[in-house]
Amino acid sequence: MTTAASRAAILTLLAATMAATRLHHFGAVPDASWAVFFVGGFYLSRWTRWAFPLLMALAVTIDWIVISGQGLDFWSHYCMSPGYWALVPAHLAMWTGGWWLQRATGGRLQWRTAGLLLASVVAAVVVCHLFAQGGFYWTASAVAEPTLAGWWKNYTDWLPAYLRASAMYVGIAAALHVALVRLLPTGAVVPQDAARR
Repeated sequence: MTTAASRAAILTLLAATMAATRLHHFGAVPDASWAVFFVGGFYLSRWTRWAFPLLMALAVTIDWIVISGQGLDFWSHYCMSPGYWALVPAHLAMWTGGWWLQRATGGRLQWRTAGLLLASVVAAVVVCHLFAQGGFYWTASAVAEPTLAGWWKNYTDWLPAYLRASAMYVGIAAALHVALVRLLPTGAVVPQDAARR
C-alpha cells in the first residue's frame, strides 16, 4: 500500500469512527472525536492543511444532523453559543498533541515511549478542554452568571470523563499500531514524516 493510500485509509477510518461515536455524543459509547484529532495529528501531519479542516467540517456536520434530527433549530440549541467556535482551537490542540508525539517518537510507539504517549494525551486533553468547556461556559446563555469558581468547578467536573474517553481511544489506536508494526513489513505503519528523518 502506498503512503497516500495508507493516509487515505487512516483518514477514512478516523472519519468513520467520529461519525459512529459523535452521533450518540451522550450515549453508551463515548464520543471519540478528541482522540480522532489526536490520532490524525500523529498519522496525517503532512495532510494537516486539508485533513484537519475536513474532520472539523465533519464534526460540525454531525452536530447539525443530530440537532436537526431532533426537530430543533441548530443555532438555538442548548449547546450552541459563540463559544462553539472554540472547538476549532480545541480540536487543533488534540491534533498538535498527536503531531508532537509523532515528532518526539519518530512515529515509533514502543513500551519505552509509553510515557511520552501518556503525557501528550493528558496535555492535549487539558488544553482542548480549556477551549471547549471554556468557550461554552463563558459565552453560553445557559450559564446565567459565570464566575471563575463556577468555571473551575465545571472544568474539573468534566475533565476526567473527557480524559478517560480520549485515553481509551488513543490507547486502542496505539495497541493497533504496535500490533500492525509486528505483522507488517518494517516501516509500513510508521508515519511518513518520521520515516524520512
